[in-house]
Amino acid sequence: MNGPECAAVALILDRLLGDPPGNWHPVAWMGHWIALWEQKLNHPNLPAVSLRTRGVALVVITLLVFGGGAWFLLWGLHGLQPWVGDVVSVLLIWTTVAWKGLGQAGQRVGQALTQSGLPASRSAVAAIVGRDTKDMDVAEVVRATVETVAENIVDAVVSPIFYACLGGPVAAIAYRAVNTLDSMVGHQSPRYRYFGWAAARLDDLANWLPARLTPIFLTLAFFFIGLNWRQAWRSLARDARRHPSPNSGIPEAMMAGGLGVRLGGQNFYDGVPTKRALLGEDIHPLTAADIESAVQVLHITVWFLWLVLLCLSALSPRL
Repeated sequence: MNGPECAAVALILDRLLGDPPGNWHPVAWMGHWIALWEQKLNHPNLPAVSLRTRGVALVVITLLVFGGGAWFLLWGLHGLQPWVGDVVSVLLIWTTVAWKGLGQAGQRVGQALTQSGLPASRSAVAAIVGRDTKDMDVAEVVRATVETVAENIVDAVVSPIFYACLGGPVAAIAYRAVNTLDSMVGHQSPRYRYFGWAAARLDDLANWLPARLTPIFLTLAFFFIGLNWRQAWRSLARDARRHPSPNSGIPEAMMAGGLGVRLGGQNFYDGVPTKRALLGEDIHPLTAADIESAVQVLHITVWFLWLVLLCLSALSPRL
């Protein structure tokens, strides 16, 4: 099977089954590995140069262990029995995608907000964001959820599928390792400012092209659903570059424009306020219905991506 074929099957598998069980999920293994070596290597009293060097070492070793391990596994399986290698290729790509899980996470917040009230929705949104949630009002809960769904259209779906098409399951696993490193150590907090520098920069680089391909699929989704795709592009052109991330601002700005809401603003992390640029226009106030719309955009976007994979599968040479 070629890369697009494996990716197309992996997407359907994720849509049907969601994430693998936690103990069997490679991302959980990556998390344990990174946490172990972060404790060993990251000593904040060291000079900045030493911390950066140690952070680079963690990135390199993690990529060698997980990317190299995936390559070695598939090399052995394809040599033993090609069809077994194909099956494992699909399974590996499946573990790098979180389409169903992302949609369910958004829906849980929306359902908690409409059925159980604000305190329950704060607990639900705390499971998917790193910001403080205990004092959020309804609009802030909705904003956090819509921003997370929008951002992760790239991180959880488009990027791993892009790398699966480009370099098969090994590239997809390597991407997921980079993204996991960034989520764990790529922060601007005092502990990770220098140690996580390499992980953060590499994640920005890895997502650069997939983030710029995503507007194609978002536009199709907005048009299909009947949302304002023209306003989404205006928001993209005006607001995306104001976001602190060179990549996350793209899907977030488009989602804000397409839904006709305003995203961005002030967040709190461990009690410390952080201001982010405003994205979109507050044509209407944020409500739980916007979470439902954002999840719908996610699903239609990924179905269009899947159709493209089918076309690529037919055009790609057999591997």
